[in-house]
Amino acid sequence: MKTTLMLSTAAAMMLSSVAVHADTLRLLTWGGYAPEEVIAKFEAETGHTVEVTKSNNEEMIAKLRATNGGGFDLAQPSQDRIAGAQAEFGIYKPIDMSKIDKNLFIPSMLEATKIYTTLEGDVYGVPHVWGTSGLVVNTAEAAGVQDYTDLCGADVAGKVSYRLKRPTLIGFAFSMGLDPFAAYADPDAYQEVLDQVEAKLIDCKANVKTYWDGGDEIKNLLRSGEVTASMAWDTGGWQLNDDNKDITFVAPKAGALGWIDTFAIPSRGRADDAAYAWINFVMRPDIAAMITNTAGNFTASQGGDAGVDAALKEKYQASFTPEALNNIKWYPAVPPGLEALEGATLDRINAAK
Repeated sequence: MKTTLMLSTAAAMMLSSVAVHADTLRLLTWGGYAPEEVIAKFEAETGHTVEVTKSNNEEMIAKLRATNGGGFDLAQPSQDRIAGAQAEFGIYKPIDMSKIDKNLFIPSMLEATKIYTTLEGDVYGVPHVWGTSGLVVNTAEAAGVQDYTDLCGADVAGKVSYRLKRPTLIGFAFSMGLDPFAAYADPDAYQEVLDQVEAKLIDCKANVKTYWDGGDEIKNLLRSGEVTASMAWDTGGWQLNDDNKDITFVAPKAGALGWIDTFAIPSRGRADDAAYAWINFVMRPDIAAMITNTAGNFTASQGGDAGVDAALKEKYQASFTPEALNNIKWYPAVPPGLEALEGATLDRINAAK
């Protein structure tokens, strides 16, 4: 009996150890960033399980604010949504860089993201997926749309769509010759920028078929021909190009808006080991290529483009000349309080007749 008891105790300790280390990773992320085949490989290799909640920047911050940084173990906000949100709400915990395999990352992108997500000496984000937003245009129907403000032209009246979100405010500002990022540090100066853009977007309302909310919605509008010119992400344009060669992503003359979606660890996350395991796993070049082929965006993985579909690479090169690449406007960190100004502006635009 003593031997049996000892064996039973040992078995219980082993099971307890597995339970401690094989955590469930509660992942708050974007669509396409955690494909089923990637989850299956991760679970098989690590013993961790993964629960995915799909979201966007605004919802991520709202969910984490509501729980004081709880409910999730790993989130993927864009790099410009971390430092400000952390300073205002304290919803993230610092990244332990010793647990990150830095060799898996493109060095320049890792360093740039660290700069944008550092607060009081602590790093709160590392890069994962990057891309741009700009124009998705049916070039046979709306060839004259080459910049954001061209969406207000008479030749595309009633066949335009964009979101009532901050990228629209930022894109129109640059197209109007303003520099919204330079005004970030001065709320009064930024409000002046917003006021000018607000007037332009209210004047432009007659051109707008609808303000789109989701990626599937705008793709269907472009496929059907109800919309011929829009603001949208590069990947959406490239996906549509597979079915209709006239539809593609166009880098605006004022510059496409560049974003990096990161990995950030919520302040009350309870499975940090699983979170770091997932970060290092998906940044492996073979796994990164799987994510790019699913999501359509490239990642910050060193060598992660090697296994990417050749047709996708070709579309990317067609949309981005070297000049267009150099003209990308990368989002800096959003200072606390700025989104409230933007929200009020968007509400007024929406309510205007």
